[in-house]
Amino acid sequence: MVAGGSLGGLRTVEQLRAHGYTGSMRIVGDERHLPCNRPPSSKGVLSSTASLSETLPESTFRQRTSTADAQRSLGTKTFCSNLADRVVELDKGETVAHHGLVVATGLFARRLDTCTPAAGRFVIRTIDDSLVLRARLRPGIRAVIVGAGFIGCEIAAAATALGCQVTIVEGSSGPMENSIGRKLSDTMKPLMEDYGGEFRTGRVVGLLTALDQRCVGFTLDDGSQLAADVVVESIGSLPNVEWLDGNNLDLTDGGLCDDSMRVRGATRAVAVGDIARFPDQVLGGDARRVEHWATAGDTAKIAAATLVADLAGQASPAAVTPTPSFWTELCEVRLVGVGSPGAATSVRELEGDLGHPARGVALGYFREELLAAVVTVTLPSNRQLHYRGLVATARELASNLPAFQPNPTRKREDQ
Repeated sequence: MVAGGSLGGLRTVEQLRAHGYTGSMRIVGDERHLPCNRPPSSKGVLSSTASLSETLPESTFRQRTSTADAQRSLGTKTFCSNLADRVVELDKGETVAHHGLVVATGLFARRLDTCTPAAGRFVIRTIDDSLVLRARLRPGIRAVIVGAGFIGCEIAAAATALGCQVTIVEGSSGPMENSIGRKLSDTMKPLMEDYGGEFRTGRVVGLLTALDQRCVGFTLDDGSQLAADVVVESIGSLPNVEWLDGNNLDLTDGGLCDDSMRVRGATRAVAVGDIARFPDQVLGGDARRVEHWATAGDTAKIAAATLVADLAGQASPAAVTPTPSFWTELCEVRLVGVGSPGAATSVRELEGDLGHPARGVALGYFREELLAAVVTVTLPSNRQLHYRGLVATARELASNLPAFQPNPTRKREDQ
């Protein structure tokens, strides 16, 4: 059984077949559509005028013939589970027994902790969310984006391009700082401001204001007030693990897995995608989740091989920690990253000048002397491949050494 009908579930089903599994499969997902590509939801879908019927064919992943016989239950949630008895109960009352379980229920959007009416407040997690928000993004309206992570910045860029008056409220000092570090964040901030976005950094949202059962703005922690026609909450996501409660699992921040994506504390159960919290054999440190698009496919390969081996009573293949990768496009600038910038203790310019990012820049993120990640800005694909190779080589060499033990008191040099 595959719990979760999005990209992680889809890729795992494909990989189960690729690894020789010939048994029946059932995919249960709460979304009403076949698996869609999520990145356009905060980019192209917001800028497009296409209808849902026009958008879905472009966003829906092609179903491979090898998985055509998989039974799909769309619009259905997993409600609870008993992993020891290998049964899962669905929200419609059905109980599903299984021989092996794939945990791929992903994340849901985190909301502001408030009792303010939901009208006027938006999040983006699904393509339906994007279409609802897009209908409100008209030229001249006041759109306030709470949170300047990747998704918040992409929404802000799209809203600015549509002619909205955009304000971005962020608790740190700039856009995507927690992901790409202070140096690159400081470079991206004026670029976004030149396109019309206004930042209110170092600020936290206080009380929200409602009028006629609709959110119309809020007060910041410095006492200033922001009026808004649209408030977009982009303050992160939370793992969808409630249905796993009661199984004596570590669900502190997603499902804790071993390095073969096996759910710790369960048998014949694996987790994939951004709900899985797994160790990095190279960088060491605590197990962590990786909320990047490519992680779904990378972890699916490992998890499927593990589950097939466990079902057959065989030893699972040697685990290889996937290398995170990500990209975003903001204000005609494309950022491409490989590795784990958040694990770095120092940041250095490898190529170009941060003062002129449009000419092309590469930043190296180092954990001591280990190249942990590279983020490029507006570099051609051959240079991106070059840096991807450097990070892969560094990780391969480091994998033969004891895992790095971080100094918890040390901060990154660019912070």
